[in-house]
Amino acid sequence: MADDITETSQTVAAGQLRAFIERIERLAEEKKTIADDIKEVFAEAKGTGFDTKAMRSIIRLRKKDQAERQEEETILDLYKAALGMV
Repeated sequence: MADDITETSQTVAAGQLRAFIERIERLAEEKKTIADDIKEVFAEAKGTGFDTKAMRSIIRLRKKDQAERQEEETILDLYKAALGMV
């Protein structure tokens, strides 16, 4: 009887593990599809004359709040001044 319980527990655990793995695999495939779509949008933007490097910078900045952006810009200005770049 103890063997039956152990076997059932292992079967349940194996089933859960398989379900998690399959979900992760599906999500990874969706992630790849989305990444490909984003790449296509950047290629389209580049084809119409936009600077994709600048676009990526803008996207990165938009993810940050105003205070974080200001702090980053202040530090960058300070470093540029120290290096005689301004």
